[in-house]
Amino acid sequence: MTAAKRLIQVNAANLKHSHLYVTGLRDLFPPEAIGGSRRKGSNGHGFELVLDGLGETVVTDIGSDAKTGKARGFLRCRAAIARFYKHHAVKPGGYVELERLAERKYRLRLPRPRAAEFFAGIGLVRLALEAQGWDVVFANDIDADKAAMYGHNWPNDDHFVPGDIHDLKVRNIPDCDLFTASFPCNDLSIAGKWEGLNGKQSSAFWGLIEILRELRERRPPLVLLENVFGFLQRHEGKDFEAALLALNGLGYNVDALILNALNWVPQSRTRLFVIAKRDQGEPRQTAPIECEVRPEPLINFIYTHDQIRWDLPLLPSPPKLRKHLADIVDDLPDDDPNWWNKERTEYFMKQLSPKHASQANEMIRGKLVSYATAFRRVRHGKSMAELRTDGIAGCLRTPRGGSGRQILFKAGKEKYQVRLLTARECARLQGVPDDFHIEVGLNQALFGFGDAVCVPVIEWIAANYLKPALARV
Repeated sequence: MTAAKRLIQVNAANLKHSHLYVTGLRDLFPPEAIGGSRRKGSNGHGFELVLDGLGETVVTDIGSDAKTGKARGFLRCRAAIARFYKHHAVKPGGYVELERLAERKYRLRLPRPRAAEFFAGIGLVRLALEAQGWDVVFANDIDADKAAMYGHNWPNDDHFVPGDIHDLKVRNIPDCDLFTASFPCNDLSIAGKWEGLNGKQSSAFWGLIEILRELRERRPPLVLLENVFGFLQRHEGKDFEAALLALNGLGYNVDALILNALNWVPQSRTRLFVIAKRDQGEPRQTAPIECEVRPEPLINFIYTHDQIRWDLPLLPSPPKLRKHLADIVDDLPDDDPNWWNKERTEYFMKQLSPKHASQANEMIRGKLVSYATAFRRVRHGKSMAELRTDGIAGCLRTPRGGSGRQILFKAGKEKYQVRLLTARECARLQGVPDDFHIEVGLNQALFGFGDAVCVPVIEWIAANYLKPALARV
């Protein structure tokens, strides 16, 4: 029998009488699930019902009317249903989900919250949300290469809609509890042209706003935006202000956080996050409290923009579980072809400034093998390699023209070797598990991971912010 799920809306009368109505869901049950008018004598007609969250399984069936013999519209196990409603604080108008697990086995649970992932890239937001109990039911990105990587990891999924966000039809976007959008940072990043939200790439943000506007009463209760720290600074904060006011205008209160991936992985990657919450008319926390996730630059922006409708709940500090570069590096043999040849290695060494060359030599003389990373940068018209030796990788970037590819320097015991970080190592720097499929070339993979989010950062936001916020909206 094929597995199936059904959403069931619960009204006040259902809660009062502990009914779980299954009228109209007969296709979900085998004929023998319909028992007699009394529980006694109905043996053999029952099926197992797993009550999620209670650690409890009951045997029940669908009772019949004593006079007509017709099946009644609800499950017989009313005491168990009452326990489930109470445990999960089900409210009138809320939904529960009934899932068929096997021929005579079902599960009753609260439905997992649903998310749509815009600017989905290779799916790392989805990876994080699913780990925190969400279902991603819609995804969109314009980049065909990223869509290919997405498809390799969710091959049997028809939720991904390729194309320009401006061309999406709102009728094709399902109802969701959350929209996420890691919209292009090209025009907001220091490395970009700083053209702002009206730039060619980053203006895609307004496509999301238009979708939210057209959805009207179907707007999700939560929206999560992610972008570079420069979003806060661009045009003296006017772009950030415009984005937040646009969300206010659609009925959302807003909050902002700044998180660095190095609290979870050995990568320095500071990102700005915006959480927009549907305004329910409830009291809001409008006075900003400086904390680790709202540092001084963000607090200053909040204080100087009181025309924005803020809601700023107190949040915990992120974890201090910092790993080191050595924890994610593959121990490749000396003859592995990824290591550069002698000529290329020596060219790299000659590109080091005196300061960085001294650091490299100190690593080479070390009694233990250690690792550093490097990027090539143009300084005073000359290409230079700059070494980072604190056990943390630099921020992963998209390898446009090759300059964004991060270099690994391995040294110790009077030896040294140089190569590029592999695609798998870049995946680990984004907190991606090793079972994530990478079936594309190196540059395509580096572009996908360099333009993505850090998975455990999104997981932290989902657990500490999105879940509590969803319970209130």
